[in-house]
Amino acid sequence: MTTKPSNSRRYAAAVTPYLESLIADEPAIARQFVPSDAEEIPAWGESDDPIGDSAHSPVKGIVHRYPDRVLLIPHHACAAYCRFCFRRARVGRPDGALSPPELAAALAYVHATPAVREVILSGGDPLMLSARRLASLIAALDAIPHVEVIRLHTRIPVVDPDRMTRSLIAALRTSESAVYLVLHCNHPAELTDRTRAACRAVVLAGIPMLAQTVLLKGVNDDPSVLAALMRALVRNRIKPYYLHHCDMAPGTGHFRTTLAEGRALVRALRGEVSGLCQPTYVLDIPGGHGKIPVGPDHLLDGGATVEDPRGNRHAYPPCIRLLRSNSSI
Repeated sequence: MTTKPSNSRRYAAAVTPYLESLIADEPAIARQFVPSDAEEIPAWGESDDPIGDSAHSPVKGIVHRYPDRVLLIPHHACAAYCRFCFRRARVGRPDGALSPPELAAALAYVHATPAVREVILSGGDPLMLSARRLASLIAALDAIPHVEVIRLHTRIPVVDPDRMTRSLIAALRTSESAVYLVLHCNHPAELTDRTRAACRAVVLAGIPMLAQTVLLKGVNDDPSVLAALMRALVRNRIKPYYLHHCDMAPGTGHFRTTLAEGRALVRALRGEVSGLCQPTYVLDIPGGHGKIPVGPDHLLDGGATVEDPRGNRHAYPPCIRLLRSNSSI
């Protein structure tokens, strides 16, 4: 069940009763889900398709941007709608689900493209599918010989943890392909007891979990918050994967840091937490040109100097320093 505001706003808005109970006590969660007037203020460069999905969609429901993997979007429904979503112009629409013939065509495309070894289920949240429909889709992908990895991107354990039933988790089982569940989690307050229990059930079922986080102004743009989040994820056997720079979807400028601010945060994180806790800071280049790492560079002078997490600089290899000293004698 979700609660929905009036249809007067341009973008879908909904929260679950569970999430509503958290919003009252945690501003960082409220900011992510409660609509605000700032959404009505466009910024230069924003787009309804900020990462260029449409330019790489050979058939409905498929985005094929990289040679060895495709995105499969079976529907556009979510249990709750993030206010910074880069697909906000499409999610929540009643006409977003693939019809049976359209889903068959999407699966046929994957089957006919042997270069594809990984299929990513996204949307919309793939765990909004019933256990029966999810199991059927996973089985269809698992039966394609060249599909080695099936990845599902979800917010469900955070926004509706009780949906993570035994039958839904069992639907993720495969005979051949490796399955990874990627959790979207942006703040340590999202990892409640119920969310942690849902994630624990997934991990104990033998399904590895990763996490992706969106860097959001006013939510997690603080080194201590990011450090707490990454440590909490790892403590719950969830490996931080990506830290996304906020995409240029319409009306999301109030969430977006600068790249320089993001790089400074990631630099601070590097000196604070272990390697297990380090996500890759990435930018999806607007227009569909792909995802690139944009984290801080610790190599200087063409690689002859390195900078440690505390900002101190060192010659590399160390003998360079000796050579420089001798040359000045």
